[in-house]
Amino acid sequence: MFNKILVANRGEIACRIIKTARKMGIKTVAVYSDVDRDGLHVRMADEAVHIGGAAASSSYLLADKIVEACQLTGAEAVHPGYGFLSERPGFEETLKKAGISFIGPNSRAIEAMGDKIASKKLAAEAGVSTVPGFLGVIPDTEEAVRIAEGIGYPVMMKASAGGGGKGMRVAWNEQEVRDGFSAAMNEARSSFGDDRVFIEKFITTPRHIEIQVLGDKFGNIIHLCERECSIQRRHQKVIEEAPSPFLDEQTRAAMGEQAIALARAVDYDSAGTVEFIVDSERNFYFLEMNTRLQVEHPVTELITGVDLVEQMIRVAAGEKLSLTQSDIQIDGWAMESRIYAEDPMRNFLPSIGRVVRYQTPEEVSQKNGCTVRVDTGIYEGGDVSIYYDPMIAKLCTHASTRDEAIKMMLDALNQTEVQGLGHNIVFLAAMMRDKNFQSGDISTNFIAETYPEGFKPRSTSAEDREFLALFAAGLHVREEQRLTDETKHGSHHTFSQDKTLCAIFGPVGQIQHMHEMRVSQITENEILIRLMGENIMEEVKVSMLSPRRDPVQRFLVNGKPMAARISTNKLGYNISWSGCVEDIMVLSPRAAELLRFMPHKMPPDTSKLLQCPMPGLLVSVAVSVGDEVQPGQPLAVVEAMKMENILRAERKGVVQSINADVGASLSVDQVIMEFE
Repeated sequence: MFNKILVANRGEIACRIIKTARKMGIKTVAVYSDVDRDGLHVRMADEAVHIGGAAASSSYLLADKIVEACQLTGAEAVHPGYGFLSERPGFEETLKKAGISFIGPNSRAIEAMGDKIASKKLAAEAGVSTVPGFLGVIPDTEEAVRIAEGIGYPVMMKASAGGGGKGMRVAWNEQEVRDGFSAAMNEARSSFGDDRVFIEKFITTPRHIEIQVLGDKFGNIIHLCERECSIQRRHQKVIEEAPSPFLDEQTRAAMGEQAIALARAVDYDSAGTVEFIVDSERNFYFLEMNTRLQVEHPVTELITGVDLVEQMIRVAAGEKLSLTQSDIQIDGWAMESRIYAEDPMRNFLPSIGRVVRYQTPEEVSQKNGCTVRVDTGIYEGGDVSIYYDPMIAKLCTHASTRDEAIKMMLDALNQTEVQGLGHNIVFLAAMMRDKNFQSGDISTNFIAETYPEGFKPRSTSAEDREFLALFAAGLHVREEQRLTDETKHGSHHTFSQDKTLCAIFGPVGQIQHMHEMRVSQITENEILIRLMGENIMEEVKVSMLSPRRDPVQRFLVNGKPMAARISTNKLGYNISWSGCVEDIMVLSPRAAELLRFMPHKMPPDTSKLLQCPMPGLLVSVAVSVGDEVQPGQPLAVVEAMKMENILRAERKGVVQSINADVGASLSVDQVIMEFE
């Protein structure tokens, strides 16, 4: 067994690998770029080596720097995590020449499966079902249009060396092929150094289901069942679960057999994933094989009890698999939510900045048969950079049933707070409460179909509003008590008597709902509330369990534990709970009456501006001053996190001025151009 390994990655996956190595008694070496000098993975490792500049091409993608770091520290093996060098066959060969072990598959397997065109041909030869399409190199847009029309719309354009949703475009007509083909090539070149794009038939109501495989260097290969990864946006997975709510035993067995057949065809000898597209009739088609650890591997670990990183290390060290196929059983259900630094209200555009506050639920392992797991790579005070993937954490839950795993995930999301940059926690919570998601009626189109006009927080139901009103009332009474105690300079507590309060929903001048209630304070952190009028609940005891300043407040509502994210504003509270976000003021009946006369402040008019929706690089501008533009016409392209985003005209207009130069780094809401 190795004494010391180097982790050639960063963020949450580097931290996750370090945890297993520590458990195995193996020392670890972290590598870091200029902007990752204070990264969590650097803090966790036994040693750390600086390897270059902020851009991945100047640091994490430099194989020679990784070798130098191994030689400097005496690391005997390298775990690449995912991304960066993990699927580059030349990296495994470079390490081998230097006498360093690669914790991953052999270079032949990486090369065969890393090229999406070659892998589909090999899969077909191995008897694996594949999607119809054109697997040759496509030289230009005109040829792409001809091929797409031959296959029949819709089609998927996909980078041959791609992954993570980069270099992928769906086209429903000729114009979308013309718009998307060059963008897919540019993203592929930027992300993978390889601009080849192929085209295949797009299955219109697909599920994305993948099989985890594990092999050793002695020809033993098993599969660890499936993961459902259908909840995606822009082809990037967001929520994963294991097992799939859609597969039956027969389909699961058939997919597992084909996955093993493909792995055996390339002598696969590590952890890897064979991904399939599955249609509504449970017909499945090979999509690609990822010759590395997957982001969503924790859900497989939770239902099988197998530590995949440990198995990868043992296989790389020359050990035989201690597991056989009969050892692999499905135990319960696991969910994973990817918490990203992105703004769901702005079409999930990435966000960057300093993490001002960061709080996650306590990790629990098999308490009452339930598990909460947090894989993260950030800390309070750290930064999320424009140079890398915007993932903050992976929040995982495991329970005996799918329904229970979903309930646990919702509670865990309610206990997670990130301040200082945009995040998708509200969106993830809304997903957990969606009736179709809860029933398992999902596909890769789910987000687009559920939010055709873009994501908005859940509309609060009458029951939701009652809970939110209870939270706000409890916070208000506790704060009133604090102010009373301060004026009495520490004298004996005297709790407030019965009083009438109004919980008002909505901003000043736009009252949307109002709950009137009678409130009695029992102790400093405990109140009794009687909701007035027609309500679902009548008398409720609310206990506040968290310190006043905590961004996540935990409550007992009639003995039931609940949590919500709380921030204060000038007149009340902003409460985020279970996919709902509301501004709530708690006032006396007289103050509530007068509030109706307060004017509503109108937002500024930005209809004649094209503003940058996220931090990024202005790649190109498609119009000039004086041009008349039409709705939907491309105006500019902004690149962020190596993804190209086309900004289009929302209405007809004439370009009055262009306020940013191509190549400029733009901030959120920076004005790119103005219209007459």
